[in-house]
Amino acid sequence: MREAFVYTTPLDPRAQPLLDELAFEYDSRYGDVLREPGEPREMERYPAHLFAPPHGNFVLLLRDGVAVGGGAFMRHDERTAELKRMWTHSALRRQGLASKVLLELEAQVRRQGYERIYLTTGFRQPEAVGLYLGHGYTALFDPPEDPETPRKLPFEKQLQVARPPARIAPQQAEAVQR
Repeated sequence: MREAFVYTTPLDPRAQPLLDELAFEYDSRYGDVLREPGEPREMERYPAHLFAPPHGNFVLLLRDGVAVGGGAFMRHDERTAELKRMWTHSALRRQGLASKVLLELEAQVRRQGYERIYLTTGFRQPEAVGLYLGHGYTALFDPPEDPETPRKLPFEKQLQVARPPARIAPQQAEAVQR
C-alpha cells in the first residue's frame, strides 16, 4: 500500500468521487438547514480557481493511485488561509486519513506564507469538531444550550512561522567564538 499527496485542482477526475461523496454528506446531514433561500449549495459556492496558488491550494491523498482523502484552502485575508473541502472516503474512516490531510494542508499553508488558519464546520459534524480540537484549533464559538441549533462552528489556529535566523554582527560573532 503506497500513499502520496498530490497537489491538483478540484476539477481533477481523481477528486470527483470524493467531492460527490462530500456533497451527498452535506445534503444528507443538513439539507437546506444552513442555506439561505436562493444561496447556492455548499459545493457550488466556491469556484475551483480559489483553491489554486498563489492564494490557495487543493490536495489529494492517493493510496495506490486512488484518492482516499483530500482538502483545500483559499485566502481568507492577507495572513489567514481558510480550510475547505476536508474529506476522507467514507469506507476508510478511523484510519487517521483526516489527520494526515490536515497536517499536510497546514504545512502547505505555512509554505504559502500564511500565519493563521480559519475554518468552519457544521453543527452536525462532531467528528470534525473533535479532529480540529485534537489538532490544536481554538473554537470561536460557545456551546449552545441545544446542540441541534443550526449554525456554523468557526475555528482558528495560529501557525508557528519559521523565521530566518537573526544576523549576528561581526563583533558579536567574534565574542561568541571566544
